[in-house]
Amino acid sequence: MSSSPSPEHIMKLGMAFWGSKTLLSAVELEVFTELARHPLDAPSLQMHLGLHSRSACDFFDALVSLGMLTKENGVYRNTPETDVFLDKAKPSYIGGFLEMANARLYRFWGSLTEGLKTGLPQNETKEGGDFFGTLYADPARLKSFLQSMTGLSMGASKAIAQQFPWNQYQTFFDIGSAQGGLVVQVALTHSHITGGGFDLPPTGPIFEEYIQSFDLNNRFQFIPGNFFTDPLPKADVLSMGHILHDWNLQEKKILIAKAYDALPKGGALIIFESLIDDERRENTFGLLMSLNMLIELTGGFDYTGADCTAWLKEAGFGETRVEHLIGPDSMVIAIK
Repeated sequence: MSSSPSPEHIMKLGMAFWGSKTLLSAVELEVFTELARHPLDAPSLQMHLGLHSRSACDFFDALVSLGMLTKENGVYRNTPETDVFLDKAKPSYIGGFLEMANARLYRFWGSLTEGLKTGLPQNETKEGGDFFGTLYADPARLKSFLQSMTGLSMGASKAIAQQFPWNQYQTFFDIGSAQGGLVVQVALTHSHITGGGFDLPPTGPIFEEYIQSFDLNNRFQFIPGNFFTDPLPKADVLSMGHILHDWNLQEKKILIAKAYDALPKGGALIIFESLIDDERRENTFGLLMSLNMLIELTGGFDYTGADCTAWLKEAGFGETRVEHLIGPDSMVIAIK
């Protein structure tokens, strides 16, 4: 005998923004950075953060219930995950992305319905602003943002460094390389690989500083450029990580064609994203990321492995395969 339907899942999802905003506020208040220095009881944590007494305990205990903190004998501590990824003092910090979500995306997603009706972005462009233009004009802010991208993609970068057959190749360039997170992971795992990163000019000093911090500047270089207007670097392997989803279908195909032209015969293109599963049922993060492209950009959208494979075949690539990396991320490998 089947049980009656329950509204629990509907209400949990419908009010999920409660938990999301609780986490985002905790990042903004640097709760996890404070607790990484020393575990604290509620009154001490409240004082350190400068919070009002009315809801401080509810706030801290909600973070415990959400799995973001632990509490034992009245003392709050980070979980292993929040200690690694949400402590600003650690290089693995990914909170910069969440800070941006808190300051920008949380508000803009309130206009999702309008975006679905109009097909237009719902961010600063509605008011004549340009988030990415402003970001790239401020070196300090850009560095912080790119550091958060490195942390966010670290798992996928390490998986690519391990899974791809790098022993068959000698040179590698990451297209849209940002700080150089993938380049470094490949370099640390495979000492014979040389190459570098290709990205907009303001990224150059940040890339070079990061590469140099691993003493890899003798093997890897930065090439400044715009991947739509400038030729791509030539190498045995090219990669595009979280790049194609920013662009419309025609622009996606242009970038794939440019990569094909830059590769030698037998060369490989690695495309990695939060690929939507082919049945479009399971990778919720990938589907929601595609909605985020609606919020942020004029034509961007996420896609399935089958979609990407079809575009690669159309560009002339021969062998292709899709491999899961970590979490919602997968890669498509194409051989010229």
